[in-house]
Amino acid sequence: MRPFVVGKKTGSSPVLRAGAAASAGLYSLIETAKANGLEPYKYLRYLFEKLPFALSEDDYGKLLPQNLTPTDLDLGQVVTGV
Repeated sequence: MRPFVVGKKTGSSPVLRAGAAASAGLYSLIETAKANGLEPYKYLRYLFEKLPFALSEDDYGKLLPQNLTPTDLDLGQVVTGV
């Protein structure tokens, strides 16, 4: 995380806080994907392709890194309901 903090400016405007929250969410997804044996780029691509078709909370849950395998990403399998 250090490379992302080195250039920050002092202050805590709402824009900086929103950007920090968005970055934290993205980094969390990437690190969770790595921890579950997924290649982050493939996972994010899979996620952004499938996310628009998620209709329920269950559909969103099926897209989380801990619920996927590297094979799911390689084959581009459609998750049930998504």
